[in-house]
Amino acid sequence: MNILSIQSHVAFGHVGNASATFPMQRLGHEVWPIHTVQFSNHTGYGSWTGRVFDGQAVEELVDGIAARGVLPSCDGVLSGYMGSADIGQAILGTVARVREANPRALYCCDPVIGDVGRGVFVRPGIPEFMREHAVPAADLVTPNQFELEYLAGREIRTAAEAREAVAALQALGPRIVLVTSLHSEDTPADAIDLAAGEGGEVFRVRTPKLGVSVNGAGDAIAALFLVHYLSSRSARTALERAASSVYGLLKRTEEAGSREILTVAAQDEFVSPTWTFAAEPV
Repeated sequence: MNILSIQSHVAFGHVGNASATFPMQRLGHEVWPIHTVQFSNHTGYGSWTGRVFDGQAVEELVDGIAARGVLPSCDGVLSGYMGSADIGQAILGTVARVREANPRALYCCDPVIGDVGRGVFVRPGIPEFMREHAVPAADLVTPNQFELEYLAGREIRTAAEAREAVAALQALGPRIVLVTSLHSEDTPADAIDLAAGEGGEVFRVRTPKLGVSVNGAGDAIAALFLVHYLSSRSARTALERAASSVYGLLKRTEEAGSREILTVAAQDEFVSPTWTFAAEPV
């Protein structure tokens, strides 16, 4: 498959396209990465160099790709962190162009807004842009729990409330919702849940909670979920495969004591996960 991935990028480490591109390639798919920013490293280090691009820069690159006559062969568009509404509009314009060329292409939006414990960490206006424009345009969305609560407009305390929030988000437009991290009253203290909803059903995968906190895991799981969904056309299957691979990736990262996610060193986890997890209905 061919995936157009429009996200941030770092030269050192693995976040944004630097986290999402290689796992898809390792699974045998072609990726056309367009960077919305290019930094030396992720901002969690406190200092970095590089620059932010604008919507016009994104559009120019899409024009060049379109000139090759390959947009009809694009199977999916993946977007992540949007530095500005200007870039967001360029991404949605790109999605429209791809869908015109290939009506079967899917748009997967990772609605990066914030996280539990950190709150909103994107620029003003981006949360509203996600809720009012990006999410309604998407076929698949991959929020974390904080983002799901914001987008659905409700707090999640139980598995039943998580199911209701997924349905509320689907009512905005996307058919498929992947919740990349979920911890409700039903979740044991030593575990973390992931959930996926499609066609009125919601499935959950429960994995052991790891003592590692690294950037880029969400970018990787969104990419893996998209390509596994495109291959299987099953949210349940895509959830199982993506969750198993990312757990193995994070487990290997924890064992190595690495601050950066081991995207390259643990690459076998994308193809043949060491641990596999089955999904169950919620």
